[in-house]
Amino acid sequence: MTLTTIADGINANLPKGGFEGSLKFDCGADGVIVLADGAASTTDQDTDCTIRLSTDNLTKLLTGKLNPMTSVMMGKLKVSGNAGVAMKLGALLKG
Repeated sequence: MTLTTIADGINANLPKGGFEGSLKFDCGADGVIVLADGAASTTDQDTDCTIRLSTDNLTKLLTGKLNPMTSVMMGKLKVSGNAGVAMKLGALLKG
C-alpha cells in the first residue's frame, strides 16, 4: 500500500473537525504522511509531533492491528515532539 493511498484513506475517515494539532508519520525512505490543517497529505513539513515507523507498521496501526503503547515499548515506533498530540491520535483511530 502506498503512502498516498493511506493518506487518501485517512482523509476519507477524518471527523468533520479534522485533527487538532499537527502530526507526521515518518516512514523513512518511503516518505511521510502529515496530518495538519484538517487533512492528511504526503507533503513533508514541520509538525508538533513525529511518529517514526515502517509503512507496514503504519498500516497495522491505522487498522487497529498494532497497539500504539506496546509498539513504543517494543521500539516499533518512536514518538518525538509533543506526545499530547500523539495521544489525540488514539481517539481518531477509534472513531
